[in-house]
Amino acid sequence: MRLALLFSGGKDSTYAAYIMTQMGHRIVALVSVVPSDAHSWVFHVPNLRFLPQMAEAMGLPLHTECSTGEEESDLEALRKVLSGLEVDGVVTGAIASDYQWDRMNQVCEDLGIRTFSPLWRKEQDMLLEDMILSGVRFVPVRVSCEGLDGSWLGREIDIPALNDLRELSERYGINISGEGGEYETLVLDSPLHRARLDLRDVRKEMSRDEGNLIIGRVKLEVKDAQ
Repeated sequence: MRLALLFSGGKDSTYAAYIMTQMGHRIVALVSVVPSDAHSWVFHVPNLRFLPQMAEAMGLPLHTECSTGEEESDLEALRKVLSGLEVDGVVTGAIASDYQWDRMNQVCEDLGIRTFSPLWRKEQDMLLEDMILSGVRFVPVRVSCEGLDGSWLGREIDIPALNDLRELSERYGINISGEGGEYETLVLDSPLHRARLDLRDVRKEMSRDEGNLIIGRVKLEVKDAQ
């Protein structure tokens, strides 16, 4: 099947796309809604200004629509961008949010497009480990919970980092995949990438409630042909 990927640049959407390609499907487009409000009801927001570079790194066309960040505006933007595509289905990285899953599925159902959410309701510790082992490389770009301080911003989530997350999950009760808003991520590389993202002019901003990795620019490093 020809599939579009609902894409934010984070770990879940990227890994969901990888799973679908392993099943023999083809990702032919990236779809993103760009809310003007940093606290969108439906979509992740950090670093969406780098979406063109992310799409270039994956060698895929990017289709975007803007929204206000309010629920109805987000969903109308998603409906508009999907209605212009010739695809058989849409891939999402939804894991546990009934709110997001229900609304995205309703939009796709209204348009007569199939929805694929290969991560849905999977055990999250196992998912993170599988992501890492599959070659998806990602870093937190926002943290917002007790236990995740500035040292996590920009730290690659590899197996040692995953073990640290497991300890923090036991101690503070945080969701290990960030499904409670504990952290948001940016993918630097994956088996689907033709080029790696190299983050430049990076700095950290911390407040009492959250921290953000501020990225000045992104450079693409073309990978060796396999």
